[in-house]
Amino acid sequence: MFTGIIEELGEVTRVEPHADVLRLTVRGPKVVDGVRHGDSIAVSGVCLTVVDADATSFTADVMAQTLRMSTLDGVAEGRPVNLERAALVGDRLGGHIVQGHVDGTATVLEVRPGEEWRVIRFSLPAGLAALVVDKGSIAVDGVSLTVSALGDEPDGSWFEVSLIPETLSATTLGRLGAGDRVNLETDVLARHVQRMLRLDAHHALPSSVAEPIGGTR
Repeated sequence: MFTGIIEELGEVTRVEPHADVLRLTVRGPKVVDGVRHGDSIAVSGVCLTVVDADATSFTADVMAQTLRMSTLDGVAEGRPVNLERAALVGDRLGGHIVQGHVDGTATVLEVRPGEEWRVIRFSLPAGLAALVVDKGSIAVDGVSLTVSALGDEPDGSWFEVSLIPETLSATTLGRLGAGDRVNLETDVLARHVQRMLRLDAHHALPSSVAEPIGGTR
């Protein structure tokens, strides 16, 4: 589990295709401090498992399913990436619960600069639109953000985030321009609610679930 608070800006230093997987080496001196084989590190929002590491870099394998669902399908050497180690039990949860399980990708539609803030509008895939709410949480390339505006137009849904200078300088989001792709992870609670509603629409819930404790018909 992650919090969406980025610890370090890293860089992809090696990309090795192997059959239906991709092996990535990422430079990140801070996140490899104390890292062990099998540990999890979120790379621009994608949870990857460390298979090797040294004093400055780590290596991880990316499965075909992950490549299809994320922007790692076109990753190349030199790409900057947001890095976060798995959360420690007992730490403050500075962002929100982020699993590192990407739901899909979005495209930057517009970047509106201001004196201090920068507002970025992203496309919202139809399958994810119901999971995003105004003032709700969303992870964009692994960064925990709050939705500042939301819209549904005839040509597709969109959402906006407002970024402070710290977020712009400490993550890859400050480099985004119109047309760039990003990884999206919606709120895990919203996904659970959506699943429950879908099941409820097709099957009657058991009485133990449908009724409160002590309830009567």
